[in-house]
Amino acid sequence: MGIRGTGSFLPVETVPNSVVAERAGVTADWIVRKTAIRERRYAAADEATSDLAVAAAASALADAGVRAGDLAWIVVATSTPDQPQPATASLVQHRLGAEGAAVFDLNAVCSGFVYALVTVAALLSGGTVGARRHGLVVGAEVYSRIIDPADRRTAVLFGDGAGAVVLGPVRAGYGIVGSDLIGFGQHHDMIGVPAGGSRRPASQETLASGEHYFHMQGRAVRDFVTTELPAGVRRLLTVCDIAPDAVDHFVPHQANGMMLREVLPLLGLPRARTHLTVAEHANTGAASVPLALDTVRRGGLLEDGDTVLLAGFGGGMSLGTALVRWDGAPGDG
Repeated sequence: MGIRGTGSFLPVETVPNSVVAERAGVTADWIVRKTAIRERRYAAADEATSDLAVAAAASALADAGVRAGDLAWIVVATSTPDQPQPATASLVQHRLGAEGAAVFDLNAVCSGFVYALVTVAALLSGGTVGARRHGLVVGAEVYSRIIDPADRRTAVLFGDGAGAVVLGPVRAGYGIVGSDLIGFGQHHDMIGVPAGGSRRPASQETLASGEHYFHMQGRAVRDFVTTELPAGVRRLLTVCDIAPDAVDHFVPHQANGMMLREVLPLLGLPRARTHLTVAEHANTGAASVPLALDTVRRGGLLEDGDTVLLAGFGGGMSLGTALVRWDGAPGDG
């Protein structure tokens, strides 16, 4: 199984650093120095995560030449669903007209897209009902609704967006070569939204204390990524028996541009072209990897047979990497 089509969607409103900086009590230049982010997009008041997801999904389906009614699986990776239930994937299925598909959400925070990609590929490889041979994986987030605009540790980092891929049969030797997914539950307190669940139900008290906002221990997260991302990349290449210099493209989670620049030399990927879209998109959570991948593909930067390394890391803590040999042949629909 491999990627047969890609798509993405960004809200219309562009929010420059100057706007975010004023609310967070910093300067626009400070944001660039600390994160390499220059702007981000925010969803309109009447847009929710499912709206962004549907637009990205429709783009990916068109790119793959696959009809929504031919999908066996739809999985939406998100940590900002429209509502606690039902699954946002159910809304996406309805809007797309993908009757008969099995649907669910997956929450591994910013690792979510890679986790969902590997999951759907495995489900498709295990066999599907009837003639349906394709799956849809969407990463979509509206982080602007859960960040405290006055918290400079988080408000400057996040934006909204969605990215999607259609998975299906590819030629022998192509597609998803291997993956490495791992959780670090001992670090569950590094990232999270404390209130709104069964332990801390939403209340006047939790609203007053800001517990419905996204919280992050920035330094601890940076240390985690610096240690665990290089280790995860090494594990994946070892399992796949792929030499580091055989990787052509590296598409990471667009967490923080400066942090990524610091960790890149530790990955040992001498030939890989690293693709960063964080300056324009900011951190879009589970959407960041598919957004960046779609930007790369539509820019004509992927060639048949290229080896692409995808990497996500986020709350939980969680880490997911996947190696894809790009099939540039026309899709079979």
